[in-house]
Order: sequence, then C-alpha cells, then structure tokens
Amino acid sequence: MFNCLKNPHSKDTRQSLLTFQAVTNSDASPATVGELGTWVFNQEAIRKALVEMIIIDELPFRFVEGPGFRKFILVCCPRFKIPSRWTISRDINLIYEEERLKLKCMFRGNTQRVSITTDTWTSIQRINYMVVTAHFIDEEWRLNKKIISFVPVTSHKGESVAKSLENCLLDWGIRNVYTITVDNASSNDTALGFLKKKLMSWGTSTVKGKYIHMRCIAHILNLVVQDGLKQCDDSVKKVRDAVRYVRSSPARLKKFKDLSEWLGIEKKSSLCLDVPTRWNSTYLMLQSAVFYEKVFYSLEESDSSFKSDLGDSIPNFLDWESVKSLVNLLKCFYDMTIRISAGGSVKLMGETMKVKFEKYWGDIDKMNLMIFFANILDPRDKLEYMPAQILHMYGELKGKTYYEKVVAAFTELFDDYAASVVPIAPVIPSTVFPTVSVIFSTDSSQSNVGKPQGLLKSQIKKQRMESGGKKKTELEIYLAEALAEEESSFDILRWWKLNAERFPILSKVARDVLAIPISTVASESAFSTSGRVLDPFRSSLTPKIVEALVCTQDWLRLPNTPISIEENLEELERFEQELGADGGSGAGRIGGSTLPTIPEEEEQ
Repeated sequence: MFNCLKNPHSKDTRQSLLTFQAVTNSDASPATVGELGTWVFNQEAIRKALVEMIIIDELPFRFVEGPGFRKFILVCCPRFKIPSRWTISRDINLIYEEERLKLKCMFRGNTQRVSITTDTWTSIQRINYMVVTAHFIDEEWRLNKKIISFVPVTSHKGESVAKSLENCLLDWGIRNVYTITVDNASSNDTALGFLKKKLMSWGTSTVKGKYIHMRCIAHILNLVVQDGLKQCDDSVKKVRDAVRYVRSSPARLKKFKDLSEWLGIEKKSSLCLDVPTRWNSTYLMLQSAVFYEKVFYSLEESDSSFKSDLGDSIPNFLDWESVKSLVNLLKCFYDMTIRISAGGSVKLMGETMKVKFEKYWGDIDKMNLMIFFANILDPRDKLEYMPAQILHMYGELKGKTYYEKVVAAFTELFDDYAASVVPIAPVIPSTVFPTVSVIFSTDSSQSNVGKPQGLLKSQIKKQRMESGGKKKTELEIYLAEALAEEESSFDILRWWKLNAERFPILSKVARDVLAIPISTVASESAFSTSGRVLDPFRSSLTPKIVEALVCTQDWLRLPNTPISIEENLEELERFEQELGADGGSGAGRIGGSTLPTIPEEEEQ
C-alpha cells in the first residue's frame, strides 16, 4: 500500500506544497494554533536547519555521514545533498559569527545595565574553561540570559580570571556591568577587587561599585547541605543500598509493588536512586523511600535474598528516623529557602549546618544587599514584611541595625539613579519607611515618648517649610501605595512594565536589580556539588569550535524545562510493562516491526 504513494519530496517533484506551520502560543496548544503556507525545496535552507539541529541537539559532526541518517534523507528528501562533516564544521562557525554580530549590535544599542555570571567547566583532558553569561531585562521587560564567552583558562588566580573577564567585556563592548556573580573561591575576591576598579575607571559603576560582588547562593547552599549530609551519612547509605536492591531487577521491583498494594499503600512516587554529587536527587530518593518504609520492613521479613545481600546494611528504625528528619531539613533547601529547622534527633546536624550558614549569611555586612532590594521592588512585599523577617533571621538586637542599613542603602541606590537623570536637592529623611524603634520595640510603654516625639514632628515640619513643601519622591509614593494582590499568576516584570511610566526612575532600578542572577549555575546544575564536565565529543574539539558550539546552542535553543527524575522513572516503568504485555498489546506496527504506541497527549 505504501509503495503506491508518490513521495512529494522526490527528485522529479517541482511543485510547491501546502504546509501548516505550528505557532507557539501560551494560551493554546501548538496543535491548534498555526498558519498556512507553501513549501518549496531549498537546499541552503535545509542545510542550515541541519546545522542548527546538530548544534542544538549536541550531535557529533560525523552524524551526517552515518548510514542511518543517509537512508532517512533518501526516503524523506532525496533531492537534498548531504554536506560532509567538514562543511558542517565551517557552517557552524558561520552561524556563530552571524549570531554573535546580532547580539553585539543589541548590546551596543542597549543602555540597560548587564549582570554577569562566570563559572568553570573541565574537559576530559583536564583543560579548564571559563564560561561568561550576560543577564539583562530588555525593553519589553523580558528576562534574557546569553552565554558570551567559553574560553580556556590556564590559571585560577584572581588576576588571570579578572583579565579574562575584562577582555571579554571589552570585546563585546559591555561597560554597563551591574553585578558579577561568582562562587566563593578566594581567588574570586581578588578578581572582583580588580574589576571593581576597572568599572569605576570606565565610569559605569553604580554607588561606587558597592554591590558588584554577588556570591553564588547555590554554591553556599550546597556547602551547607553537604555539612548536614555528613552527619547521617551511614543512614543515607543504608537506604540507598535498599533502594538499589529493589531497583536492580524487574522481578524485585514487581515484588516490591505487590507488597505495597498488599499493605494498602497508595503509589504516589517511584523509588529512585540518587546521584551522590547532586543533593537534590538524594533528597528525592530519601523522600520516596520514607513513603515506603513499611514496605521495606515487610520485604525484610519475606525476602531472604534481601537480608542475605544487604546484611547489616538494612536500615533499622533509627536509620529511618534519621532519614525522615533529614528529609524535613532538605525540603527547606529544596524549596529554595534559607531557614534552617532542626528537630531533636538531628540537633547536631542542624548545628553543623548553621555554622556554615553563619559563615556566609550570619552578618548582613557579608551579604550583597541587592538580595533585600529585590524584595523591596516586589510590589507584593515592599517593606511590609521585611522588619519581621530580619528580626526572625538575626534577632532583635542585630535586627534593628540591619533593617536600618537596608533602608538607608536602598535610599542611597535610588538617589544615585535619580542623580543620573536630573540634579536633585538634598534628600529629606523619608517618612514612609516603617519606624525602626516602633517595629522592634518589645515594651509598648516605650512608644509613648511624648515630648521627644512631638519635637521630632516639629523638626520635620520645619524642614518641609524650609524646602518649600517638597513633593514626595517616586520611592516614597511607591512605598506608600497599597501592596499588589498575592496571585499565583502574578508577573512581577509585567507589573513593572505597566507601571514604568508612573515610576520612570524606580523602574530603571527594577530592570537592573531584578535581572541579577543569584547563582552561577544553570537550574539543572544548581543542586550539584561536582564540577561541570564537557562531554567526550566536545572535549575532543579545538577551543574555538567548542566556544562556537556552546555559545550558538545557547543563542538558538529555547529554555528547557527541568527534567523530573520521578516522572521519567514512571514513564520507563510503563514502557517496560507495555513491552512485556501479552501479545504485544498497545503496540503499533510499521512494516514488520512492532513499536510501542505513545499516547497522543504524550507525543513530543
């Protein structure tokens, strides 16, 4: 039947074809939104699409010379002349230069400040690469992230890192650098000190470069979590061994599921093994294992192999209690909070983690205050909850001073922006900030100060009279307005886009502050404690082509959704069940082969 159909892409076809091009739309599925058009064979267009596929999907150049790909092209588009891998290599460099020029023009025409992150990768030949990424919010209030450099570095000394960063910024024509986010290596302190002087000499720093150095929060969290994991390493290892035993064969996994059903435990998640260098996977493994604690007890009683294989490594009651407490702790970090809670059985672990926390965040002077400024620029929060939050984090004595520092620093930042727009008169102390003495006072009688309070009011009135009744600043008006409603669909960038005309100065602050990355690593690497390593294929290439591949892939590829370990495991289990079904039910046939049928809603 298939042989009777004429291939519309065959070599003797010259006609145009009617096509339906899907259009991405957030309000509807791509299958229902699109536009009609015509398709005409174009050798160059197909060749460019092929090169972009190789870049985006990280395929080796020799992919085009494989017999499978050649057969595929012969069937779907025989007229297409397959380029050699050498041609592919040259085309990749051409696309890289084209996209790079577009991005350079965009940066040079953009007056908005740019925040930078830098991180290190290693090839299998132990060559160190430094990746530099630019982050900014464009004129349409869209958050952008662009890799602008991926080059080898011969030294991790501060001076070398700083020089590499300086060369990168000069090459791209980027001078309006707002912040630079780095990990906590001591050499980075030296590098940032050097760069701070450079930026000040360029005349592009804000508030004398006071906030240029942003420490990677993901790196700090990893250090804190790893110190906690060390305290119950034996219990974690026992649970890991038990999970590995169950997942080592389909028969064992089936028996475990049967026991779960027999005990009436409803399946909510699949057992998953962790990657020791990724603490979030350890959290997911322990979380799923704790749910099936009773099933593991039952398995110990009914499966002699389980007892003989694991021996003393079978988790006991104390191990499970320790793991449960650890899961509760890790959840706080997994949900990206910095509050540490410690129960009785993990008191030592909590104390150990708190020591590491205090090292980096125990003193507000060690923190980049931009973290607090972002909270102020959230119209749902502003300064409404900050006094209580700081009090909770640092206690009453330190909390008063720290809150005052944050308020004063943000006012200074706003004044710096305002001065760059129009000259302003000396700022009168703002009255819209919550009064610190009232917020943190524990004795209600202290608020009834009487005469001193009246004296303060008269002084403020006198200042206002002398200044001719000065109007409120944008900052004062913004803070005095009611908070935005808490809604799950709230888009902070959209709010500022709609209100930029009302707050022309403050919106510039928001565009800069809200673009600052608090981590140097991509979301999928944020839980990793190991270094980033280039795959064998990219490690075998020259540094120039590696940079072209890494940068161009970043510029062409749409943002990826983080992969869920549990969802993948469930898909694999369902796939295995379909393959093992009697008579191959649920499978479709192509020619003489049988392929598992993918449900329509799951097709990619």
